[in-house]
Amino acid sequence: MLAKTKSYALNGVDGYEVAIEVDLNAGLPSYDTVGLADTAIKESKERVRSAIKNSLYTYPIRKITINLAPADTKKEGSHFDLAIALGILIANEEIESAVYKDFIILGELSLDGSLNHIRGVMPLIISAMQNGHKKFIIPSANAKEASYISGIEVYAFGKLAEAVKFLTGESCPEPLKTSEFVSVRSSNKYNVDFSEVKGQFVAKRALEIAVAGGHNVLMIGPPGAGKTMMAKCVPTIMPDMTFEEAIEVTKIHSVAGILDSSVGIVVNRPFRTPHHTATIPALMGGGANAKPGEISLAHNGVLFLDEMPEYQRRTLETLRQPLEDGVAVVSRSKHTLEYPARFMLVASMNPCPCGNLGSTTQECKCSPSEIHRYISKLSGPLLDRIDLQIEVDGISFDEFRSVQLNESSSAVKERVEKARGVQRERYKGSATKTNDEMSNAQVREYCRLDAEGEKLLKTAFTRLNLTARAGNRVLKVARTIADLDGSVNILPTHIAEAIQYRSLDRKYWD
Repeated sequence: MLAKTKSYALNGVDGYEVAIEVDLNAGLPSYDTVGLADTAIKESKERVRSAIKNSLYTYPIRKITINLAPADTKKEGSHFDLAIALGILIANEEIESAVYKDFIILGELSLDGSLNHIRGVMPLIISAMQNGHKKFIIPSANAKEASYISGIEVYAFGKLAEAVKFLTGESCPEPLKTSEFVSVRSSNKYNVDFSEVKGQFVAKRALEIAVAGGHNVLMIGPPGAGKTMMAKCVPTIMPDMTFEEAIEVTKIHSVAGILDSSVGIVVNRPFRTPHHTATIPALMGGGANAKPGEISLAHNGVLFLDEMPEYQRRTLETLRQPLEDGVAVVSRSKHTLEYPARFMLVASMNPCPCGNLGSTTQECKCSPSEIHRYISKLSGPLLDRIDLQIEVDGISFDEFRSVQLNESSSAVKERVEKARGVQRERYKGSATKTNDEMSNAQVREYCRLDAEGEKLLKTAFTRLNLTARAGNRVLKVARTIADLDGSVNILPTHIAEAIQYRSLDRKYWD
């Protein structure tokens, strides 16, 4: 007898339907899987057989053929187990109801018949929903994740037997209730606050501008000046995620298998800090299963590269395209995947190997060739994509021992939220969310200057030898400064401040 169940497979963060055909025939007992199945699917043979027997159902001693259609695409993952097991029971007439035809079935089986947690449930369900499917069967361990999707019926079970009883009408469980997304104030695992940062008012101002407009930022200064601490404070001033942003991030984390199943959704903006030994696949994504990399895991959040020149130059150069397009493209021999990668880059570095070049408190002992070799690890095209470049120096003893607390992160965050609100209203109806994402046409529309502002920009463009990209980024930063100021128009003071944040690459790299 032939039975056909439906499941879904992942292609990046998107899914496509897989029809699972189970055929039982007379002949020598065997079990064959066709349709470009990976090792995890082929090994389902033993899991499915043991799960059916241990659930007290009859496992057919016949020639079993499993086909995964479409047969010309590679299928990966263990989440087809449940659909295969139910297909075998249907073909063996253990399940006689036809209600199963309405369901997309996802789940990995244990030998005792229980259902295990699987990765990628949210992107799989959303893709199926977009293709018109409304009913789903999933493991109970994924129930929290699936509960944030409304407009569908999701039934979560802990065991194979529970799913069988539901399909045969022996039990009538209620579908999952939709969970309400509650935005929380950004937490910080490092337990730091801007009020604890001594001095560094210029750097903190620049970081506020960067977060308000979604701009990339680089801090250059000697060791111990507070660059890393300030970077760790960035999550505390970032605006809370919207539900749409949370879904985007959750889909990526679910595919990567790092989603907290007890929460089911990512409520805080990501803050990823890869080690400087990270490889290109670790940063960009890839590996045997082409999983998302650090830049995609930082989507809608922050990617912090501490001591940026310590990373391999080839690794850093791969950031150029994602910084421009907001997408990480993972190419493999047989297919190409795209993962969202719209992140804010926060980087820090020393100005030389010893770290004291340009310091007012320490003497640099590096030779010119050592400084050049160290600095040249960051290419001009990469620096061109970093909007704000801040020089951070050491603090005085009086600043170090001061008991007076500076402005708190919550106060800075209020201003950031206000500026982001202005941008949401400005770009309503378009794909643009922040000033950093503006297209060239939007820059011309929203970054108009008066005569004095044009003169300032022209002088900076000529003297600093700016590229067209760098000039556009100066205008975007000026637009953010104006938003923080509550100004509809970009004033000369806004342009002047934006220009100040573009001078360091000429100071150090020239």
